Amino acid sequence: MATKNESLLAEQLTSTLDEETARSEIYGLLAGVLYKSPAIELIAQIRVAATDTPAAGAFLEEPWRNFVGVTRSMSDQAIKNEYEALFGGVGKPEIYLYGSHYLSGFLNEKPLARLRTDLNSLGLERSEVMSDTEDHFAYLCEVMRYLIAGDDVVVANLTRQREFFSTHIQPWVNLMCDDIQSNNKANFYASLAELIRAFMGIEAQGFDMLV
Repeated sequence: MATKNESLLAEQLTSTLDEETARSEIYGLLAGVLYKSPAIELIAQIRVAATDTPAAGAFLEEPWRNFVGVTRSMSDQAIKNEYEALFGGVGKPEIYLYGSHYLSGFLNEKPLARLRTDLNSLGLERSEVMSDTEDHFAYLCEVMRYLIAGDDVVVANLTRQREFFSTHIQPWVNLMCDDIQSNNKANFYASLAELIRAFMGIEAQGFDMLV
């Protein structure tokens, strides 16, 4: 699974890029910091990112400013250690990043089977080099990025985005954010969870307007 992050959320908030490009790259950023411990280069970019938006009080401005501030206050090693403490380690992690866990209470259950069916209908499948199952939150973010920015308009369109989001992300993403924010080991990821919650709220509102 690719997790390229050519630009950061701050660029989305302050640039003249169209809204679809902005949404796509935000999903890319979220994938980049949750699929594995963030790359040092990505952390460095976040630290120097702008924290003001063209329109004061924009909905993502405060959670983004807080996320950047927390990133600046932590070392690279501290962020890596936090990722491992929350999501890594041997055996059961403290926090799961898989949709099946939140939707069924177990891993590799019916929600994953349904997801694989839907991915197949989109012409997508898990890379052989990816060890995690497709219901990992980072993988779902990458799928959303493809549905927004892909060249094939048959699958890369707002209808497909809304269907995928409402089925495979919206029902459980806030539960994941709750778990992250309630964990006393979370600092970097607690601030990220608040940013995710705000962004997913915007996404949900936007898709509701399509109905």
